[in-house]
Amino acid sequence: MKTPLLSIIIPTYNEESLLPGLLKSINAQVGISFEVIVADNHSKDKTRKIALAHGARVVEGGLPGRGRNHGAAVAKGEILLFLDADVFLPANDFLKKTVAEFNRNKLDIATCIACPMSENAIDKLCYGIYNFYIKMVGPLLRHAPGFCIFVRKNIHEAIGGFDEKIKLAEDHDYAERTKKIAKFGVLKSYPIVVSVRRFERDGRLNVVTRYVLCEAYMILKGPIKSDIFKYRFGYKNKKVKK
Repeated sequence: MKTPLLSIIIPTYNEESLLPGLLKSINAQVGISFEVIVADNHSKDKTRKIALAHGARVVEGGLPGRGRNHGAAVAKGEILLFLDADVFLPANDFLKKTVAEFNRNKLDIATCIACPMSENAIDKLCYGIYNFYIKMVGPLLRHAPGFCIFVRKNIHEAIGGFDEKIKLAEDHDYAERTKKIAKFGVLKSYPIVVSVRRFERDGRLNVVTRYVLCEAYMILKGPIKSDIFKYRFGYKNKKVKK
């Protein structure tokens, strides 16, 4: 079997609703060799069965940081791509073009701009502001959301992976810790399409407020290692709006 260029790692917990869509969009990719690793946190639904049916390798997970670390530990690719289960690749050459851009620009860690799975004007505005913000502050404060992080495996290993003690925004801490050894960028080839289920579940104002406060906390005090923002990983088995 040819060694994959890219290892796609997806932490999961009760993701039978949206995981099939992501895996179908991954399996439709052309022009690049890859493997898919699902790090599952003992889901109570059909998540593991779905992952296996779509050709993914399933390993033991945990909270997102631990799941990503477990997936990376068995990954064979020289580039890792961390995705969340509620995203979707918008074109069948998404991986080919984003990885080509990643290599062409000699990046070590990168993310994509985000596009909501929603026609709601407020959702589009929120994501537009977020995309503008991460590009503007990138030179000073790196943001690489866990729903889409490209990183070279040697960089992941050099920083010791994700800090599993962090309760929220472990992804941004991860990106920040690469500053001294890695070149960072925001890829332009394609956006990553992201579910708005957290907006639907918790309310748009609540989610935006939480992340603004989270950002302020990280700037002023550092990583969030207590559950002050009541983060919940995974979703109950019900249909979610896309």
